[in-house]
Amino acid sequence: MLNIFRKQKLLNSEDEHFQIECYSWLLRHFGGVDFYHHTTLVLPTREHFPEPVSSHDEVAVTTFQQVMTYCNMQDWPVTLVAQEREPNSIVGESLLVQNVPRSPQGTFSVNEHNEVTISYNPELVSNPVSLVATYAHELAHYLTATAPQAPPGGWENWEFATDIAATFLGFGVFMANSAFSFHQFSGNGSSGWQASRAGYLSEAEHSYALAIFLRLKGIEPTKAIPHCDRNIRSYLKKALSELDKSDVIERLKAIEPSKSMR
Repeated sequence: MLNIFRKQKLLNSEDEHFQIECYSWLLRHFGGVDFYHHTTLVLPTREHFPEPVSSHDEVAVTTFQQVMTYCNMQDWPVTLVAQEREPNSIVGESLLVQNVPRSPQGTFSVNEHNEVTISYNPELVSNPVSLVATYAHELAHYLTATAPQAPPGGWENWEFATDIAATFLGFGVFMANSAFSFHQFSGNGSSGWQASRAGYLSEAEHSYALAIFLRLKGIEPTKAIPHCDRNIRSYLKKALSELDKSDVIERLKAIEPSKSMR
């Protein structure tokens, strides 16, 4: 007899499988001592981002350097550049221009000389959580580009795997909190509400990835939950409960890294 009162799982079976396979891929190529002993849960606190700054440019550069350090990639050669500022869609009182092209949050590129460039949208400087999440995502691009094997499902899934890799590097709270934004804007005689989405995974998917990270690292959820948005707290608790009723973490912990590449 079917149990019509059975609780629905946080993720469907395909998305859950992809997360587990991505963590398996990451642990094989970038796990071991680097992950279990050096990677930390990075939080939006003065403890983790204490450096005083005096300008927008300094915020961008200093934050990038801090994120690189937490990724244990501070010695990796990379050039950071600001993208051109986006055109203002508000051109007059209560007048909006529709379909104005939007710049990406960030980009990762490698030229013919194997020189790496990471760009960021300068608008992010006023949103530290999204700025850190963007840097973490692009540095995860850099890291996973060195993997000898494609991510689960092939390189066409690289962006999705990169979002999970950013959580694997310790930035799960930032990734989850920046996944969806809904806020009020006002100025130039106009006001309203704006919704935006960053990254490639949903809030629930980011929360599941964060739950795996916490359980693998043996970090108490109370370290992360106070810094999570309300939706993320709910998703994270559900993900932790589901993981604790499965053997996922045991199976992931049994994975032997091929070798440390960091």
